[in-house]
Amino acid sequence: MTIKSLRRIWASQVVEAVPEYMLAVDNLVTGYGVLRVVKGVSLGVCAGEAVALVGSNGAGKTTTLRALCGVIPVVSGEVKLDGHSLKGVGTAAIARAGLVMVPEGRQVFQSLTVYENLTVGLWARKRSRERPNLESIWELFPRLWERRRQKAGTLSGGEQQMLALARALVAEPRLLLMDEPSMGLAPKVIDQVYEVIRSIVSIQTGVLLVEQNVSLALDVCARAYVMENGFISLEGSCQQLKSDVRVRDSYLGR
Repeated sequence: MTIKSLRRIWASQVVEAVPEYMLAVDNLVTGYGVLRVVKGVSLGVCAGEAVALVGSNGAGKTTTLRALCGVIPVVSGEVKLDGHSLKGVGTAAIARAGLVMVPEGRQVFQSLTVYENLTVGLWARKRSRERPNLESIWELFPRLWERRRQKAGTLSGGEQQMLALARALVAEPRLLLMDEPSMGLAPKVIDQVYEVIRSIVSIQTGVLLVEQNVSLALDVCARAYVMENGFISLEGSCQQLKSDVRVRDSYLGR
């Protein structure tokens, strides 16, 4: 075969481009003390992409998020944001770099008002001394505008989830880590939360979503990773995973 023939063959082949991940996690190992909960996880999220991390309870999903935002240390492996290592970087610095977490259970400041909770989000901004422009927040969460002088502890569960999400957005994140945003919420409120998530992605903010409701996560996200016993067992587009018999049998109930 001649060189010219080889070139024609090479030119006709479709080469899949390697994605440029904003968040790149390579062989992450982490846990609590000597206990290794996450045992070698690799995943990535592009700018403006919603990616799901799903699996059963105890698989290591929340532990993964905690390591990514610096709450617990990375034992080995690598976590990079825009090519810069986050290993050993403190939580505050990670947040100021643009990686912000919305934790499971909302964790709003119960004794502070809605407005005061939002201003707390300023500490994660690079321009933390500036007064926040909350107009876009009020547009996304009109209910919070109505409740802005009300103490967070008196809000409903759905309103508190909205507040936790709004507080993260005040920090002007480039990528959001979201841990079980639908937990304990009524279906109507879940729809509202996920409509906001879609809006976030539309403005090129990345989302890594941990969600117990696998069907919901696969409907909203573009790609997904399935986690089992501290490892990634499956990955692919959400359409691919919906048709995978292992995912259907284990998580979708059909």
